[in-house]
Amino acid sequence: MRGSRLFVQFLLLAATASFFSQQGRLGAQAAATEQDALLGSWQLDLAKSRYVPGPPPRSETRTYVRDKDGVQGTIRRQRDDGREEVIEYRADFDREFPVMGTEAYDTIRLKRIDARTAEAVLSHAGRVFGTARRVVSDDGRTLTITFRQEDRGLLENNIAVYRKK
Repeated sequence: MRGSRLFVQFLLLAATASFFSQQGRLGAQAAATEQDALLGSWQLDLAKSRYVPGPPPRSETRTYVRDKDGVQGTIRRQRDDGREEVIEYRADFDREFPVMGTEAYDTIRLKRIDARTAEAVLSHAGRVFGTARRVVSDDGRTLTITFRQEDRGLLENNIAVYRKK
C-alpha cells in the first residue's frame, strides 16, 4: 500500500514537472514567435512619419535578424546634413544591452508590453536619454516607433512609420 502511494505521488510529481516544463517551452516559443513579426527589414515612410521639432532623416532602414544569442537590430540612417549613422544593438527583453554607432545613447533596455508592442529606455552614462514605443501592426507590414525625449525644456516627440521591405 505504501509503495503504491509513493508510486502515485511520483506519477503526480512527474506529470506536474512535465506540464510546467512544457509550459516553459511553449512560453519561450511564443516569445520567439512574437519577435518573428519584427524580423526583417523596415524602410522609413517619411510621408506618414512626424518629427517634432525636426528635421527628419533623409532615409532610414531598420533590420532585425535572429542569431544564436537572440535578435540583433541595425539602424542605417541618412541624416538631413548628409551624415550616415549605423547603430547596432541586441533587441532582447528585460536586460540592458550596449548600443554601438551613436554618441547620443550607449544602452538600451527593452520591455515587452504585448505580442506586438515593446517599450525601450535609451540611456547614456546611466542617465535616461529618451524612451521609445515600438508596435508591429496586426498584419505584420507596418512598424511604428514613437520616440520621446525632453532635454532642457525642449521636447522631441517623433512618430516614425516603417513599411516592411
